[in-house]
Amino acid sequence: QVQVVESGGGLVQPGGSLRLSCSASGSIFIITTMNWYRQAPGKERDLVASISRGGTTDYADSVKGRFTISRDNAKNTVYLQMNSLKPEDTAVYYCRVQNYGSNYWGQGTQVTVSS
Repeated sequence: QVQVVESGGGLVQPGGSLRLSCSASGSIFIITTMNWYRQAPGKERDLVASISRGGTTDYADSVKGRFTISRDNAKNTVYLQMNSLKPEDTAVYYCRVQNYGSNYWGQGTQVTVSS
C-alpha cells in the first residue's frame, strides 16, 4: 500500500499565498505522474495541476500564472505554490500520485481564501 498525506492548507486573505505539500510513502515502486485536484462545496473534483517524473507541468486555465507545481523525486513529494489567491480558490485540495500504474489519493487539505 501507498500512503499519501497532504499538508499546508489554511485560511488566507485574498491576494495571499500558501504552499501545499504532499508526500507518498509505503510500497513505492516508482512514482510517475503527481497531480493536485480541488473540490469546492457542491462541485466536482477538478484537476488543478500535473507534473511528470521528468518535470513536465500542466495547469488548469484558472490557475495559470498564479500556481506552480514542483516535485522532489528523492522524497516522493510534490508541492503546490499558490500565489495571488482568490476567494474562488477556496476548496479542499487533494493530491494524487501514480505508482506503477495505480493511483493513490490523499485525504485532502482545506484552503480557504477570505477576508
